[in-house]
Amino acid sequence: MRNFERLEVWKKAHHKYGFTLIELMVVLIILSTLAMLVMPKIFGRVEDAKRTAAMVQIKNFEMALRLFYLDNGFYPDTEQGLDALVKKPTFGRVPEKWREDGYLEKGKVPLDPWRNPYIYISPGINNKEYDIISYGRDGEEGGESADKDIENWNLEEAR
Repeated sequence: MRNFERLEVWKKAHHKYGFTLIELMVVLIILSTLAMLVMPKIFGRVEDAKRTAAMVQIKNFEMALRLFYLDNGFYPDTEQGLDALVKKPTFGRVPEKWREDGYLEKGKVPLDPWRNPYIYISPGINNKEYDIISYGRDGEEGGESADKDIENWNLEEAR
């Protein structure tokens, strides 16, 4: 076999396994187009998931507050806040039958999904016993859609 023939065989064998620049560009364009179509839908779902997580956490707070009330006959006041669910208050009305392990798992009050603290008011302004509020994505009172506040007395409308 001559050198020329060997070179042709080598070119054919290696050409089968490679991509040309044009083929790579076409693939990149297709992937970019798909990303532009899919990403907004995925990111919209992330905000929905965060709002749902905040609603679930507020429900967990309500359950823990009910247990606190059943043990002690009162709810923590605003100054004691939700921290009264993880460590026994030492000021204000001190609970006599506070549970040794507290009322929330993991021994700490979680932040809302946007990394802001929940607002706790007791006695409540909108609810008789207490109000629990997450200010949503913007972290400020009020707002529309994803920035809308999530409130324990208004959970169905928060969706």
